[in-house]
Amino acid sequence: METLEAQLAPLQDTVAQVLELARRLGASGAEAGAGLSQGLAVSARMGEVETVEHHRDQSLGVTVYFGQRKGSAATSDLSPDSLRETVEAACAIARHASEDPYAGLPDPEWLARDIPDLDLDHPWPITADEAIELTVACERVALESHAEIVNSEGASLHTHRGIRVLGNTLGFLHGYPASRHSLSCAVVGKRGEQMQRDYWYTVARDPADLESPEAVGRQAAERTVARLGARPLSTRQCPVVYAAEVATGLVGHFLAAIRGGNLYRKASFLVDSLGKPVFPDFVHIHEAPHIPKGIGSAPYDNEGVATYAHDLIREGVVASYILDSYSARKLGLRSTGNAGGVHNVSVDSGSLDRSALLREMGTGLLVTELMGHGINLVTGDYSRGAAGFWVENGEIQYPVEEITIAGNLRDMFRQIEAIGCDVDRRGNIRTGSIWLKQMTVAGS
Repeated sequence: METLEAQLAPLQDTVAQVLELARRLGASGAEAGAGLSQGLAVSARMGEVETVEHHRDQSLGVTVYFGQRKGSAATSDLSPDSLRETVEAACAIARHASEDPYAGLPDPEWLARDIPDLDLDHPWPITADEAIELTVACERVALESHAEIVNSEGASLHTHRGIRVLGNTLGFLHGYPASRHSLSCAVVGKRGEQMQRDYWYTVARDPADLESPEAVGRQAAERTVARLGARPLSTRQCPVVYAAEVATGLVGHFLAAIRGGNLYRKASFLVDSLGKPVFPDFVHIHEAPHIPKGIGSAPYDNEGVATYAHDLIREGVVASYILDSYSARKLGLRSTGNAGGVHNVSVDSGSLDRSALLREMGTGLLVTELMGHGINLVTGDYSRGAAGFWVENGEIQYPVEEITIAGNLRDMFRQIEAIGCDVDRRGNIRTGSIWLKQMTVAGS
């Protein structure tokens, strides 16, 4: 492929042409985004290659406004005829749409002007053969690391690089390249008649920041073997520690509850929570969109609105919602630069690692896997299948499975006792393990 960088200027020209065409067709405003991506995906199982996929994709989406009426259309064909048809389709939709007083482009003063370089683009010039070698090596280490590892669900490597250009008729036009690479492995263990599986993965913008294939394979095997001998628990009330890799989901439920679309639809238990305490006063949750190489880093959101570091929770109190331009107008607020989602949400950690948290908890449940989606965002009711480990006297006693943990998110947030320093930095939400004072554990 010709270098991705060489495609930036042509993509910007394409977006500019689409915006000009929308103007000529009578649109009072328009925004468009175009993207190019390329990548390699390799998977192997039991030492044999299962898939090798090279991909290259392109796309363009356009939204036009005729006053307060909105229309959108998209295409994967960037030829001149296709671009014209796409804009015409968006305009036809807008002309027939109902007026919406909150529709429109973002306020001009919100748009990104001084755009920082966040070091998001790190090409990985890896060949298919090299990718296969790494993937097979990762799985081999997992299979050979313990006698009780008897089978594999496979290992996979993904490398992705793309360019996204965004523009609107307010004069915003910008694009930049970004990369993302990952390696994962999942294996099966057996002890007696019982079988268990678990996995591990690594992900980074820069391939130099990935864990080694050996480390990923070893961790997948260790996690699997640790689960062998799992048993159910009887139903009880007890403290619960969410391991960091699942605690991100708990934080994610909070983020969903303060998302603008859920708030203006009254579909959240945190409606009208701005300025009110939701967590204990030691909890600080903030968005840091400009972390160099961050998985969630972005200089602006999907509308071109500048992203900025700000608190979501300050001393336990809701300091900000998560808003795009539309939801901000509906709620009488300003955009928080979150069209398309959040950017590197971080939960400040305490001084205790996971082992120290368990010692402080004494007796309770360590959750390492969650299943199902029993979340009612309107009421906050929470119920999910879980697996993990039973802890007594601060030490893991045995693995547990076939249990359900339940509570109400409003109560769960208030009952956070501590947040660990074992921060999982692999995703868009960064948090350590989270210790909750009490939950209902339903078992046998």
